[in-house]
Amino acid sequence: MISVVIPTLNEEAELPATLEHLRRVPTVTQVIVSDAGSADTTCRVAEHAGAEVVVGARGRGGQLGRGVARAREEVVAFLHADTWVASDFGPAILEVLRRPRYVGGACLKTFRDPHWLMHGSRFRCRLRFYLWRFAYGDQALFFSRAELNRMGGVPAVPLMEEYLLCRSAKAVGRMGLAKTTVTTSARRFRQCGVVRTYWRMAVINARWNLGASPEALRRYYDGP
Repeated sequence: MISVVIPTLNEEAELPATLEHLRRVPTVTQVIVSDAGSADTTCRVAEHAGAEVVVGARGRGGQLGRGVARAREEVVAFLHADTWVASDFGPAILEVLRRPRYVGGACLKTFRDPHWLMHGSRFRCRLRFYLWRFAYGDQALFFSRAELNRMGGVPAVPLMEEYLLCRSAKAVGRMGLAKTTVTTSARRFRQCGVVRTYWRMAVINARWNLGASPEALRRYYDGP
């Protein structure tokens, strides 16, 4: 069975549909919303849908870590508040973790209502994973809870936690690409512009590889 952790901040508009898709997956038996002090009705929406809510400081790594501390099941999956899973989500990720030495993995991803420049995301996910065994946070990263603890848990960083998690996973075992696709919102691309958003992502990746701190990258990520 699977515990799902969702980090949130003012996600009352996106969260209901995400939780509804999770309700259609029988093997997801626990949903934890790890909130960072939302000023809207995010927490109330989560509780009304039957999710457990934990509240703490903002920062994706810390939020995920607080959620993991509440997880009961043997498998933990991390989901963005605007990412929808398919009905085969549970069986697909459990199949990966049944393989010898596999400690975690991720899903393929497409965008909902994408600009034409955003097409091909499934191919890019697959290529990136097979070349570097890396996946972004909106690809529903998942791990054996025991192996996640052996990795040292989720790094308490405000950004780039997926990079550190994938690096730690490769140090203790293997990661697999689940045979299921999640769909995520294109809202950030619509708000900031497709080219500008891809450029910002490229700059963040480059600065990270050159040694920038997660704190500095979060300031850039949140910037105008």
